[in-house]
Amino acid sequence: MAGLHELKPAPGARHRPKRVGRGIGSGHGKTAGRGTKGQKARSGGAKGPGFEGGQMPLQRRIPKRGFTNAPFRKEYAVVNVEQLNRFEPGTEVTPDLLRERGIVKNPRDGIKILGEGELKVALTVRAHKFSASARAKIEQAGGRAEVI
Repeated sequence: MAGLHELKPAPGARHRPKRVGRGIGSGHGKTAGRGTKGQKARSGGAKGPGFEGGQMPLQRRIPKRGFTNAPFRKEYAVVNVEQLNRFEPGTEVTPDLLRERGIVKNPRDGIKILGEGELKVALTVRAHKFSASARAKIEQAGGRAEVI
């Protein structure tokens, strides 16, 4: 098996970049394929996305309304109760255990248990938040839902 250090593109897949602006005899000298004068001939002449030739861009023409709580919002990692069936009955399911088993990656503000699916094992589930249906299903299965 080839190592990562031995990987390389297929033969013929890569072309040497065209070297422009290297003298008149090259055929691509002087203006280097950019034509004569104008915004696009200049260095730094490429305008960013959303530039409309000096017309007021759409982003700035549209009225700004409403409110965003983005910097302060809480982002919970979501786990459905059916995902908890993989644990043995009587297990205490904690955020650390969920992370260890790969059910959640890296929760930013905590873990919320939702009620999608059926729970068949009795567990003690410790999480930051529970939906009403998730709490009901955990208790119906003979377990406990504890808020951290």
